[in-house]
Amino acid sequence: MLFDLQGKRRRVVQATYLTLAVLMGGGLVLFGIGSESSGGLFDAFSGGGGDSGNQVTEDRVDRNEDKVAANPRAEAPRKELVRDYYSLAIAQTPSGGSVPQDAQDELRRASLHWNSYLDLEADKPDPSLARVAVQLYDVTALNQPKDAMRAARIIAADGKDPQSYLLLVQYALQAGDKRTEKLASQKVLDLVPKGQRKQAKKEIEELRGQVIAQQLQQQGDVKIDGAGAPAGGGQAGGSGGK
Repeated sequence: MLFDLQGKRRRVVQATYLTLAVLMGGGLVLFGIGSESSGGLFDAFSGGGGDSGNQVTEDRVDRNEDKVAANPRAEAPRKELVRDYYSLAIAQTPSGGSVPQDAQDELRRASLHWNSYLDLEADKPDPSLARVAVQLYDVTALNQPKDAMRAARIIAADGKDPQSYLLLVQYALQAGDKRTEKLASQKVLDLVPKGQRKQAKKEIEELRGQVIAQQLQQQGDVKIDGAGAPAGGGQAGGSGGK
């Protein structure tokens, strides 16, 4: 567990652990696990090349678009469309980078089908699809933190574990939803063993600092120190003129 780690190993793991739940869900996209049809993101690299793989995905998209046009209440094809449109966008994305503008249309179509799916399945949405939605609305994709928080809430309600609620804390912070952040933080503390609550509180505070630092960097060219504060003691957005 994250809260058991100490020293250098904990610091190394900390930077990546918060997105572990999302990456696990990413495996569902990559390998097509939990999907109503075979395939997934790796379709883009099968069949003798990326273009061939993309064609397989695009053909499936066309079939599923026809299905939802014929029956707008069909859930299965909408779920496939969320995954496939997101996969097509990621196939155009440099490793470790943000989704480029050229792929934003695919992201928006995935978002449209995700929201339509939620309208159809409001009571018990598929948590594996919610993991795709979290990535869809992440800052590296559509950058819609409120929608990412909504998907993270579904993941937390299903997982009922500290890591899932920590993910919800992250997106509540990004969305500026203090109430959800407070409630999710308390759930993290309630779910960890008593002996680990002090460490859990520290992790939440560090996550808060990371999100604030990220937001400051998005607002402008602000250098951030290791504590998540503007380097040099400066204020974000305030600088002296020359």
